[in-house]
Amino acid sequence: MKIRTVVPAVGALAATLLLAGCGSDGQGVAAPSSAPKAADYGCLPQDRADKGSFGLDSVAKRDAYYQDSDAGRAKVAVVFSHENGDTLCDWIPFVEDFTKAGYATLAYTSAGDLPLDIEAAAKYLKAKGVERVVLVGASKGGTGSLAAAAVPGTLPVAAVVTLSAPTYFGSWNGVEAIARIKAPLFVAAQENDQPFAENAAELAKAATAPVKELKIYQGSSHGARLLPQGTAKADLLAFLAKNAPSS
Repeated sequence: MKIRTVVPAVGALAATLLLAGCGSDGQGVAAPSSAPKAADYGCLPQDRADKGSFGLDSVAKRDAYYQDSDAGRAKVAVVFSHENGDTLCDWIPFVEDFTKAGYATLAYTSAGDLPLDIEAAAKYLKAKGVERVVLVGASKGGTGSLAAAAVPGTLPVAAVVTLSAPTYFGSWNGVEAIARIKAPLFVAAQENDQPFAENAAELAKAATAPVKELKIYQGSSHGARLLPQGTAKADLLAFLAKNAPSS
């Protein structure tokens, strides 16, 4: 397992993120930020919202956004799960980085039933011709992604990515879940974002997957806000290209 510390380029953060609100997890529960408007999710140009927005059939209808790869008809899709109190808008600034790399993408706003929502996303994607999924989760979304990947689902899991995931969230035991996952694992946090950096190390230690990578970066940013800093996004895309390629 490879551990690397890098220095983030923090100046790009404010210009890159166009979020509807920035929740904060911790081991407890933060008050949710204001929900985006259903028509445009608060973070999408209207033409993109009109083209890709839909209601995901889970335990209830979930606001969701789907975008195919630039080449179309992607066989591997990335399912993005947001942190506590936030929305699918966490991921909109990064969708096109993944579609340019050949992946379809699906981001959704969850009310807390992440494993069920991820399974609903897999069913939707299978109908689109997708054959495998990559689960990417921020904070609570990372722990929920581990819980979802630890049990058989509609589509095989090609890789799991956690950004600032707690070891436990509600009924989800990330340590137990990650020990059962055989798909490649990318576990990341920033060193001054505690207890999540320690949680990342604990999760990586418990992992039994043949391929696993732990990244502890400098800084104190949380969840999806890691991606535009330093080499985090490039590291993640390189990991997926090698271990869960889009074709």
